[in-house]
Formats: sequence, C-alpha cells, structure tokens
Amino acid sequence: MTGIGLIVVFVIAIALMIWMISKLNVHPFLALMLTSLALALVAGVNVSKIPAIIGDGFSGIFKSIGIVIIFGALIGMVLEKTGAALKLADMVVNVVGSKRPELAMLIMGWIVGIPVFCDSGFVVLDPIRRALRKKIGASPVGMAVALSAGLYASHVFIPPTPGPIAAAGAIGVDSNLLLVIIVGAVVSIPVLTAAYIYAKFIGSKIDLVENDTELSKSYEELIKEYGKLPSGFLSIAPILMPIIFMALGSIAKVAGVSGTAGALLAFLGNPIIALAIGVVFAIILLLDTNKISIFNTLTNDTLKVVGPILFITAAGGVLGKVITEAGFVAYIKENAQVISAAGIFFPFIISAILKTAQGSSTVAIVTTASIMGMFSAGDSLMSALGFTTEIAGVLVVMAIAAGAMCVSHANDSYYWVVTNFSGMNPQQGYKTQTTLTLIMGIVGMLSVFVCSLVLL
Repeated sequence: MTGIGLIVVFVIAIALMIWMISKLNVHPFLALMLTSLALALVAGVNVSKIPAIIGDGFSGIFKSIGIVIIFGALIGMVLEKTGAALKLADMVVNVVGSKRPELAMLIMGWIVGIPVFCDSGFVVLDPIRRALRKKIGASPVGMAVALSAGLYASHVFIPPTPGPIAAAGAIGVDSNLLLVIIVGAVVSIPVLTAAYIYAKFIGSKIDLVENDTELSKSYEELIKEYGKLPSGFLSIAPILMPIIFMALGSIAKVAGVSGTAGALLAFLGNPIIALAIGVVFAIILLLDTNKISIFNTLTNDTLKVVGPILFITAAGGVLGKVITEAGFVAYIKENAQVISAAGIFFPFIISAILKTAQGSSTVAIVTTASIMGMFSAGDSLMSALGFTTEIAGVLVVMAIAAGAMCVSHANDSYYWVVTNFSGMNPQQGYKTQTTLTLIMGIVGMLSVFVCSLVLL
C-alpha cells in the first residue's frame, strides 16, 4: 500500500486504538500491540518480517531506557515513604513564606513532581495544603490549582518521571538526559507563571464548602505524624546527585577531558549510573529514617507501578517500528513540504489528540514519541520533518510533553484525584483542572516554539 491510502489506514488505526482504550477499556499495552499488528498486516508489510519487527521494536525500548525508568521511580517512592517529599515541601514553605500560599504550593508541587508521579504527589502534599489553609485562611481552590499545576509541569517536562524519559529514549536523546532536564526546566517557567496567575484568578471565583474535620490537624501536627523527617540535604540528594553527575559528564565531554578522568566522568555521567547513584542516596535516606526494613517492599511496589509503563513504552516502540517499515515515513518525505509546514507543532498536535482522547499523559507521550522515531535515523518522521540534531530532538520531546497536558478531564485519573481531594464537583473541575491544563499546554507549546526559533 502506498500514497494517501497509507495515511488513511494510519489515521483509522490510531482512532481504533483510542477507541479501544477509552471506550472498551482495553489496556493501552494490548491496544498498542493489536494496533501495530493490524497496521502491519493492512499496510502490506511482509508477513515473514512482522515477528522480527515486533521483537526489535519491543526490545529496543527496554535496552535504552528501561533501567532508567525503574531507578527514577524507585527514588520517587523512597522520597514519598520516608517523608522526604514532605521535608522538601516544608523547605519550600520556609523559603517562600506562608503569605504566598499559591506560590508555595506551585513550587512545592514542581519540586516533588520531578521524581514522584503527579497523582501520588497530590495525595502526599494535599494534607499540607489543607493544614496551610487552616493556618492562613487562603483560597483552597487557588492552592489546589497551584499544587496540581506544579506537579503536572514537572511530571510531563522533567525526567526522571517515566513520560519524558521514555520520550527521550524513543527520540534518541536519552544519552543526554541533563539537556532534557535543563530544557524542561526552562520551558516550565512560563508554564508555571501562567498557572500561578490562573490559580490566583480562579481561586477568587469558586467557593467550596469544606468539612471542618478535614482541617483538624495543624501544619506542625501533620509534619510530626511522619516521626523523624530527614534532613534537607538527604531529602534532596537522591534528586540532586544524579543531576550533578550528569552535569559533570557533559562538562567533561564538552571540555574534551581525556584519559582516566574523562572515562570516569563519562561513566558516572551516564544516566543509568547517575540514577543508580541517586538510588544509593535513597538507601542512605532509608537508613537515616530507620526505614531500611521496607526497602524490599518499596522495590516491589515500584516495579508494580512502573511495570505497566515499561510495557506500554515497549509497545509504543513496536508501533513506531511498524510505522517505519510500512512506508509511512517514505511517503511523508515525498510530501515533506506540505507536512513540514506544521514544524514543531506537528508532535504537539498528535500528542494533544491522544491525551484528550484517552486520558493518560504517559501513554500520549510514549505513543507520540514512538511515532516520531529517533532524530538520528534517516527513516524516521524526525528526519522527514527536518529534526536531525540533538537539540531538535530535545525540543520535540518538550513539544510532545506540552501536548500531553491538553487536556485533563473526566477520562484522566489525575482529574479525579485533584477534584476529589480538593472537594470540587465535576463542573468546578472543568473550570479549574481542565482549563488549567489547556492553558499550561498552550503556553508550554508557545515556549517550545520560541526556543525553536532561537536554537534551531
């Protein structure tokens, strides 16, 4: 099959995949695998090659970013269970001050959301929001929106959360996660600014009737519930140390450091090794808080959480491989002048459609990144669209992440976490969480576009 028929088949396949996930409640892993197989058959891929294509696409993802995702999630789990996440939040409140509660919630969420999933991060930090609400009488809605925004921004833009790591692996920039982290942080600044403005605005427009029993604990009582909170250094070290070692590795590479020192810095700066060092500091954190006995349980819990994400990511790799083998990329290259007009907005649009239709930001990120392919591969969509440099690959990851924000609504678990824990009804949820994520996604994409004008 060639020409426009390929594009029609591709669109139908993606629509069926979304329908299976959102309407039939088929697991994304199975939906991606079934879509890949059906697409390969209908597009006329040689039947004898299909098993190898599936195997290569599946194993390639595990080889590139599987361990990194597991280590990142394990660090987040330890921070959550030891009270280190609360310690980080407490540090933010001390720095920002209780007179700016929305800003405190925003920064708190952004920091904690780097290693911790946004859903669990909101659950962990929401009691602090409630206690601060009692302490200073601020708008509960404004604080909830700000907390949600901070968590969501780092969840989609900044590794080591699984979405951006998986996208980096699929695009081919996983060897330079530090650059992904830096650009993600830069792009998130205007996103957070817009979210803060909206949180202040909407907080004054919506009134909630809160249950007083939910506000019975003071901020200080809440902190004491965790017993001995770790020190500030140990709380941030599992996140900070991997970044430092990746930075040293990058600096050594740019500076041309050779010999034993260069090899050592390159080794320590590898994302797998750097995050392994973060895990070591997480173990030290467990020892310091007398919780080392639960390390095995935490590891098992982490594997249960990231297992589905790894398999979905690998299934996305299969879809990307099928798309390449079926001739989609070749057709797009032939019509590159038309399609490339969308430029950096192309991956954003695909990701936003997937996110809005099926609900999961991670699935939207993984699937879109798999469709785009590696920037260094001549037979990928990245190449067809002219994104053939490492910085272009990073910006495409950011565009995909921005699209995966638009929008959080009733088919998104995070929507229900935010609305239920903050006491909002569905209508209020659409005015707050849904509108917020639309604003964040659009501002994020505009930020990526501005960066692309400067860097590409």
